[in-house]
Amino acid sequence: MRVTARGLAAALSLLAAMAATPARAAAVSVPDAAASAPAACPPAATMPSQADVMAAMREATDHGPLWKATKDGRSVWLYGTIHVARQSWMYPGPHVLRAILASDTIALELDLTDPDVMGRLQKAVVRKPDAPALPDALEKRLQAAMAAACVAPATLAPLRPEMQAATLEVMQGRGFGLYPEYGVDMFLAGLGRGMKKPMRSLETPESQAALLVSDDPAETARAVGDVLDELEGGHGPAMLQRLAGDWERADVDDLGAYPSWCGCLDTPEQRADFARLVEARNPLMADRIVQWHGEGRSLFVAVGSLHMVGRIGLPTLLAARGFQVERVSYAGAR
Repeated sequence: MRVTARGLAAALSLLAAMAATPARAAAVSVPDAAASAPAACPPAATMPSQADVMAAMREATDHGPLWKATKDGRSVWLYGTIHVARQSWMYPGPHVLRAILASDTIALELDLTDPDVMGRLQKAVVRKPDAPALPDALEKRLQAAMAAACVAPATLAPLRPEMQAATLEVMQGRGFGLYPEYGVDMFLAGLGRGMKKPMRSLETPESQAALLVSDDPAETARAVGDVLDELEGGHGPAMLQRLAGDWERADVDDLGAYPSWCGCLDTPEQRADFARLVEARNPLMADRIVQWHGEGRSLFVAVGSLHMVGRIGLPTLLAARGFQVERVSYAGAR
């Protein structure tokens, strides 16, 4: 089986956001399922105390790629994030923290600390009352995938079927310690609010949700079937682990080569999905960054790492727009 662009690329972009909604919080943590789950089931995520956070911040090391883009005497820091992570990865290391402190505004794909953003996002991914059911065979496969993932069906029932399937795919990371609750973007959003910095969303909840959900029953069935093929094929965990390892090492070369090794661009549909889910979003985000920079802001921009690499990654797009762009080295961080 092949991992599709729709699965990992889209899910990693959105599911950290969904971990913060009431429906997703229940689905990811799965408290009821975890309580009665066999020993083979991964544990639920545990959130650190304030004291734990302060101690971890003091010991944090830099992970993930960082660039500095300068124009007209003001800088834009570009930080590639990972949306499912180990708990220790949430905390910014010295270089990343200095970039945050040097910026007057933090820009994320979505500012999940904004109640309006959260409400709109939840509305966009909740199952509509009049939505048609999945075909019986597909629904049975989806229920079997939930059982294999130690998830009680009721915890995912409020979500659209595409989101249910994508959630299950990302939850495969729990087996090696990767959880949406520990997503780097989520922590940065809270940190920015705590620092009382202005927060901006580069995209809208509706545009992000539209990447994964559809009102066309045939498209919904295709999306769910694609993800279930991945889950049943068993290739997803290795893919997710490689992406996570690349991010931990800030390996921009291997991240940039993702289309060549993901096994997810073998059909015209898969290539179209990847272009829509990753590549088409980058110029729009770059335009928004340039607009805000032109208003006199210094920005710390944190988005998924796949948006930072490759021929149309954000560093390349800003360089084409007249910025002097340099990669930040973490050597000698401490």
